[in-house]
Amino acid sequence: MAREKPADSGASAVMDIPLRFGADPYVWACWLYYEEGLTQGDIASTMGISRATVNAYLADARERGIIQITLDPARLASLHLAQELKRHFGLHDCIVAPTRDDGEALIDRLGAVGAQVLEKLIRSGDRLAVVWGRTTLAVGERLKLSGLQDVTVLQATGGTGSSLNSTPQQCAWTFAEAVGGRCENILAPIVVSSPAVRRMLEDETLLRTQLERLSTANKIIFSIASLRPNSTVHQSGLLDEPGTLQHYLSNKAVGTLTGHFIDERGRRVAGPLDDRVIGMGFEQMKAIPTRIGVAGGTDKVPAILAALRGQLISVLVTDAVTARGILRADGVGDIDARLSPRPRAEPVAFTQRDKVKKFINDPQDVIEEMMAGAVAAYRSHMTPLPGYPRALVAKDGPRNGKVGIVIGGGSGHEPCFFGYVGKGLADAVAVGNVFSSPPPDPIFECVKAVDRGAGVLFVYGNYHGDVMNFDMAAEIATEAGIPVRTVITTDDIASANREDREGRRGVAGNVFAFKIAGAAADRGLDLEACAAVTRRCNDRTFTLGVALEPCSLPQTRRYNFEIGAEEMEIGIGIHGEPGVLREALTSADEIVDMVMDKIFVEMRPKAGDRVAVLVNSFGSTPMMELFILYRRIEERLSAKSVTIAANWIGHYCTSIDMAGASISVLHLDAELEDLLAHPCDGPALRVG
Repeated sequence: MAREKPADSGASAVMDIPLRFGADPYVWACWLYYEEGLTQGDIASTMGISRATVNAYLADARERGIIQITLDPARLASLHLAQELKRHFGLHDCIVAPTRDDGEALIDRLGAVGAQVLEKLIRSGDRLAVVWGRTTLAVGERLKLSGLQDVTVLQATGGTGSSLNSTPQQCAWTFAEAVGGRCENILAPIVVSSPAVRRMLEDETLLRTQLERLSTANKIIFSIASLRPNSTVHQSGLLDEPGTLQHYLSNKAVGTLTGHFIDERGRRVAGPLDDRVIGMGFEQMKAIPTRIGVAGGTDKVPAILAALRGQLISVLVTDAVTARGILRADGVGDIDARLSPRPRAEPVAFTQRDKVKKFINDPQDVIEEMMAGAVAAYRSHMTPLPGYPRALVAKDGPRNGKVGIVIGGGSGHEPCFFGYVGKGLADAVAVGNVFSSPPPDPIFECVKAVDRGAGVLFVYGNYHGDVMNFDMAAEIATEAGIPVRTVITTDDIASANREDREGRRGVAGNVFAFKIAGAAADRGLDLEACAAVTRRCNDRTFTLGVALEPCSLPQTRRYNFEIGAEEMEIGIGIHGEPGVLREALTSADEIVDMVMDKIFVEMRPKAGDRVAVLVNSFGSTPMMELFILYRRIEERLSAKSVTIAANWIGHYCTSIDMAGASISVLHLDAELEDLLAHPCDGPALRVG
């Protein structure tokens, strides 16, 4: 096979294949990838070929048997068992500890694997309910997490006075210490002497509050106990009273979890302890989104199977022997045959394009045609100024004695900026070319159109072109006798440090500034007051964006920067400006945690504070993903006892078709919250 040469270099740029690889480029590529640890891009550069060819070499090498990937049989079997359990019972996830003959106790293996699972699941702001048990304690003792914020560990049941070291109190304390969180204990025994005593205790304010807070848990970890004599529930003394165990067994109970007895279908079995147990209710437990069950041992197979059938577990941690027993007990046939590796599908070839498809006519006419379409769509809100098709004025905005609000910036951010023109919002907008400032002339025309004797306030983002052209327009307006004040938005916390706030970019937080300025003017505040409250809004707004894919310009139909298939750009600008760092792509929750941690450092929230939240798509990110982000934002703010007074989720300040999103948080005070709720009606924002 002939080797490729880079398009911009001669044959000398292609390195000869080292002698130890013979004349086989497949072996060379495989060595560099599997032994040297080079990326496919690095290999392409080293060998003087394209990344597509490297990918083909590696795929072909596996097909030809040059590379044979083998896995430890025990680990492979565990993986297959986990996948089968996950599929068969509809679990969110399942982890199976491999069978080992090194003498390590099963409880220690489950504790280690359970800790690894929790290290991936526990996030800042979580409220983790912990149910006592030897296996649960083994997980907590091996769990070590640092850097988390606002994690609360909730003791799920009352305490015990047994000699066991795995008491409810000890389990909760161990987990709280492991995650660096706060522990909330239940200051009462798990079982009291009579229903009357239970009612009396639960009438006490302290205990009632502790029990109510259990309903706020978003994750719970528990083990599952059998009813055999060696189980924890026996050793705790809870079944010591005559007739108690016999009652549950006669009613077909097969095990316990979270202090409740269950039958073979995972249904709760009523019994003599029901009115005397203090702790999390059965339905309360089932309502928790993430329910982590850690249990193993053949004696527990009926109890674990019952919990799985009743969908009481969403994440299961068990061992290989127990996993096989569970599947066999539920009628899954020949496990070994079912778990054998399936034939590998043929690789699918993808053709890489160098152009992005767009709904456009002549690229040179994109802005004019977009503006014409916007005016046609929103003619009830705005109209273009004669001779200036990119200068739009609100039809229901300017009026005598009211401060005029003028905003503007480059196109490519739709619905920003014309989407925020209307009653209670901006009175006029000037729009420039793609990612370019509007010229001074249309800005000044906007000033003349909205001036009604009270002066004009400019609100725009901190970009060199915008600052220069709006300043020139302000000078022209001043010479014409029209007073102008300016608020430059600087909400992008990634673009400069806190000490250099004035050097930061204005990004999606613009939306809050436009809303506050428009409301202040609509309420009749004078020019200085409008500027002051808008500036305070900007000072209390914090935004950070993350890009997953670049945007493509209509003139070139090519991406304006490159990013790896498994990378994300943190702190990206809305024109594709580089962020503060590029990292490996991770989960939505981890991205939100990273963003919110940085915002919290700036905002310094306190319990009882109120905020407004804007989750903004950069263009290609769909609402589905934005709601996933918002869900986690709400969890993090709730963990700090911060209330979201208002939220907006969608496309508010885009970057053409960039994949990614930004999160903006406005730290409200009473006046800002009042102005934010003031009615407005614009193409992209309506309140009241």
